[in-house]
Amino acid sequence: MPATLPDGDPVPADGALPESALDGLGARPFACYVHVPFCVTRCGYCDFNTYTAAELGPGASRDSYADAAIAELRLARRVLGQTDLPVRTVFFGGGTPTLLPPGELGRILAAIDAEFGLAPGAEVTTEANPESVDEGYLEQLRAAGFTRISYGMQSARPHVLAALDRVHTPGRIPQVVRWARKAGFEQVNLDLIYGTPGESAADWRASLLAALETEPDHISAYALIVEEGTRLAARVRRGELAAPDDDAMADRYLMAEELLSAHGLHWYEISNWARGPHAACRHNLLYWTGADWWGIGPGAHSHVGGTRWWNVKHPAAYAARLAGGRSPAHAREVLTAAERRLERIMLELRLAEGCPAELLEDAAVRRAIADGLVEEEPYFGRGRAVLTLRGRLLADAVVRDLT
Repeated sequence: MPATLPDGDPVPADGALPESALDGLGARPFACYVHVPFCVTRCGYCDFNTYTAAELGPGASRDSYADAAIAELRLARRVLGQTDLPVRTVFFGGGTPTLLPPGELGRILAAIDAEFGLAPGAEVTTEANPESVDEGYLEQLRAAGFTRISYGMQSARPHVLAALDRVHTPGRIPQVVRWARKAGFEQVNLDLIYGTPGESAADWRASLLAALETEPDHISAYALIVEEGTRLAARVRRGELAAPDDDAMADRYLMAEELLSAHGLHWYEISNWARGPHAACRHNLLYWTGADWWGIGPGAHSHVGGTRWWNVKHPAAYAARLAGGRSPAHAREVLTAAERRLERIMLELRLAEGCPAELLEDAAVRRAIADGLVEEEPYFGRGRAVLTLRGRLLADAVVRDLT
């Protein structure tokens, strides 16, 4: 969730959506995202909408956050009316959601269930920093209904973690994974970052192997992006750290594909590998396949029926709007048919399942096949464009060429 909000059209004070957004509501899958914007410290590479205790200022606190989130959930129910909308997935992201007591996270989840109803077998995920949970905390989360946990591991090398301003110790990961298993979590994900300044190929291999030793159900591996306005960007600009190298990034990705697939985790989205279809993150799949979701919290983004909106950033402004009976939405946009088609291609082409052929120009796909960027058999056999391994390395360029 980027810290800078885009411009857009005004949102009514009551949050009402255009009729076009409500057309077909309930026929599409529905999900909830909950943004918890609190962190102990700010990581040098992060540009997400997060706040340390010193940055919050008056009018906002961790203690009152759950009440504000629940107020937005009630507003969401009013806006969406009485259409049956069982929530298939819930994702608590941040920030560090697990800085809130487990009972507060559980209260928000219970409110989602009360307002909309959780679908049978709903996937309920929270992100967590390894240092922010202990065995008892995880047991309480599981008892509250959380089924999946995603740990921000990032690296197994202390000097790489230091470059990222991460505060946990590498040895903490095996411990918190064991605790999650013992507590009964159905799935455990580990997030990794590659391309950090000072990270060698050997460092990246060690991180992958350390993650695999814990036998996770899922691994997300993301290329480091140096975002403007972050401490990392300032250090790169001053020459303290080298900028990520594109060739090295490609090599890291190929290493990840080789090691993860050899250990039974297979890609289903460019940056995500799972131990079988059952272990794929269903919440993210809903994002990538055009579902509806309501984003709760400061800076959270939502999407319903081609209308997208985003909340005010600061927790104090967010809480004040809700306390005054107003929508916390900052602005919105209604996507045109052409924009929705383009977005669908951009997202679905990242998936191992690929993108339907009818969305694409046949001549462009044939060129991509000839260049070794798109698989031949799925396109001609199943009518879907699926990226090759080389195509995954050049995904942004392939998308531009195909659209």
